[in-house]
Amino acid sequence: MSKLFKRTKILATIGPAVNSATQIEELIMAGVNGCRLNFSHGSYAERDQQIEWIRAAAIKKGRSVAILQDLQGPKIRLGLLKDNQMAVAHGDELILDSSVSEHDGSNILPVQYNLATKVKIGDPLFIFDGKIKTHVSAILSATAIKIEVENSGTIMSRKGLNLPDTDFAGDIITPKDLADIEYGASHDFDYVALSFVQSASDIEKLRQILQSHNSTAKIIAKIETKKAISSDHNLEAIVRAADGIMVARGDMAVEAGAEVVPVVQQKLITLCRSYAKICIVATQMLGSMVEQSEPTRAEVSDIATAVMQGADSVMLSDETANGKYPLASVKAMKKVILYTQNNSIPACITKEHRHKYNAISQAAVQLAETIRADVMICQTASGATALSTASERSNIPIITVTSNLRVANQLALVYANTAFVRPYSEGYGLELARELKGSGYLQTPVQQNYLTAVILSGNKDIVGGTDTIKVRHI
Repeated sequence: MSKLFKRTKILATIGPAVNSATQIEELIMAGVNGCRLNFSHGSYAERDQQIEWIRAAAIKKGRSVAILQDLQGPKIRLGLLKDNQMAVAHGDELILDSSVSEHDGSNILPVQYNLATKVKIGDPLFIFDGKIKTHVSAILSATAIKIEVENSGTIMSRKGLNLPDTDFAGDIITPKDLADIEYGASHDFDYVALSFVQSASDIEKLRQILQSHNSTAKIIAKIETKKAISSDHNLEAIVRAADGIMVARGDMAVEAGAEVVPVVQQKLITLCRSYAKICIVATQMLGSMVEQSEPTRAEVSDIATAVMQGADSVMLSDETANGKYPLASVKAMKKVILYTQNNSIPACITKEHRHKYNAISQAAVQLAETIRADVMICQTASGATALSTASERSNIPIITVTSNLRVANQLALVYANTAFVRPYSEGYGLELARELKGSGYLQTPVQQNYLTAVILSGNKDIVGGTDTIKVRHI
């Protein structure tokens, strides 16, 4: 069973390429564990329908599937340009004005955010994923700034701007985000991803807003700004404040430099494992499969590296949202995950990266590996036990049982976890193991007539209240 049990999970973005019940069901049946809904695009009516399709597919498969709401944040974009594009050259001066609604072909360009209140003269400003480099040369008015172009190229309508040295001073939750959060609180989202996080205070602000709407969604901090990774202390504070991290490598590469991304990725995975938080590695993991039916060797290596580093989940963006081969992308990613996990061991974390509140789970995993247990069973109310057990990155499958459907859905993105919802009872972990053995989901090893299970349980009324480890033959 362990060789077929996919330990690193797949998060897929839902978009025009898979916008039907049949296509979403196909993705989930192929191995998708969570669905990302990008709130930079689409309407609430579309989201209502997609949520319904995702939940129906999850029920049909008989597995929990997480839904992640990805907030747009202060995604700064150009407005519509005349003829949809404009050539620029070194030394050109452009004016970005948030009060302009239409471009007349001049050097005055509409922009969907008032930068005049945020930037300083000399701040670098990148356009179109860093293809055009500029810097701020003047602040002209309450709504307009002047920038000087540093290289030749073409800019296009609605392309994003990156300002790596500009301090947005906690102003990363926009009015649009607030409306989207309110919508999400009344719907079925398991996670909310916060874009352009700069500090732990950004997480706390979002948590207060979610609590005001009685939302139990967990927060994923997207690490993509230069300020977020400015120091190890700031990065660790963000990890501790959030419920999980997304390594958003696209904007991070533009803002901080592509060369820093692999190091930051490894650092974040280690921190998340240390604090028993979810870590999602994202952006262009199979970028060529937007247009091509097979991945490149570099992309295969990229996925394998994330698996070997111990990421909880790897994410597909344009590959499933807009690509020509969404289903093939999922299957290719799953194939790489399975081969890598079955032929390598995730990187170990050192003693200084271990924390005392994970001690019970550490002991349980060591025991399970020593006695060569076939499965670990986590009884959990909050998901904390499953998270801390998964952070050890054992090759032993983890079956989680909870009476809370939201917790089960959230655990769908956690390493090696398969969650089941059952009414609470003192021994429902053992009962579930017997049920799964009887159904054939848990298979008895060859030349053995029983399964060896290590069961973790404790006080269901206390988060992290696990205090009991049992070994049972089933």
